[in-house]
Amino acid sequence: MKAMVLKEVFPIETAPLEMIDLPIPVPGPKEILIKISACGVCHTELDQIEGRIRSRLPIVLGHEIIGKVDRLGPEASRFHMGDSVGIAWIHSACGKCDFCQRGNENLCQEFRATGCDVNGGYAQYTVVSEDFGFLIPSTFSDPEAAPLLCAGAIGYRDLRLCEIKSGQTLGLFGFGASAHIVIQMAKYWGYEVFVFTRSQAHRTLAKRLGASWAGGPEDYPPKKIHGAIDFTPVGETVPIALRTLEKGGRLVIAVIRKRNPIPPMDYAELLWDEREIKSVANITRTDVRDFLSLSSKIPIRPEVQEFELGEANRALSLLKQGEIRGAAVLRIFDEP
Repeated sequence: MKAMVLKEVFPIETAPLEMIDLPIPVPGPKEILIKISACGVCHTELDQIEGRIRSRLPIVLGHEIIGKVDRLGPEASRFHMGDSVGIAWIHSACGKCDFCQRGNENLCQEFRATGCDVNGGYAQYTVVSEDFGFLIPSTFSDPEAAPLLCAGAIGYRDLRLCEIKSGQTLGLFGFGASAHIVIQMAKYWGYEVFVFTRSQAHRTLAKRLGASWAGGPEDYPPKKIHGAIDFTPVGETVPIALRTLEKGGRLVIAVIRKRNPIPPMDYAELLWDEREIKSVANITRTDVRDFLSLSSKIPIRPEVQEFELGEANRALSLLKQGEIRGAAVLRIFDEP
């Protein structure tokens, strides 16, 4: 099979992903082999490529995987041949520790990530435990479904962690793949949404998707915000976002590994009145299942820009430059 492989950490501008031939993996007893049709391109992959996240190397990146079941392991029974299945960032967890038992498998010490600890979806085939595969609603095309597996599912977790109520105001800092899905959930749940982004094209998209205000990252919104999500890769967003929060508001930081540090700030001014910062770590299977059900009910409509598998370096470079409108998706095999 063809796969785009990362062998060493380098800036994305050097086009470090290399197309090579690998053996088609063989599913274990309770695993399924997926013939991949589409794989989303996520900012996390930039962090892996450029060394902000440590990955097993060499590695096949990609954790927003959509495909069809091509082969069943001898003990696999949850899926049928030809089922449309997704694979997300969560590739496995122990299922036994206190975190897993309390429903927080995203914090499991044995958590393994797709495309980071094990090979992912920048390839024609991959395998996964049947317990960590997800049936994909038929309402989505494969390219539309791909960003739901991470951009959508982690956005769903981000939004729930904001703990705001219908009628309150949500601020989105950065407006890429995840934020353009989050805004559709937020409007469905009755939130007013303000968007902060440097890109005029992204502001236009935000307004079309229902933002009541869209401005630059340092602009003041029309009123204070009850909850905010920071999707940006830079540290200076954190004090800017805290400045916009209402008393008791919460800032959820979706992108923890910033390209540059959070600058010194006046904590008494920015965190006073019980404002708080919450980090997000990984996702659970429940997040993915609940979001996929919700996404088909709303329904979510991701905007995707498609690339061939061999164009992965280009897609990631455009993502770093903020030139992707919506979500980037690699097409692997065409749908039948």
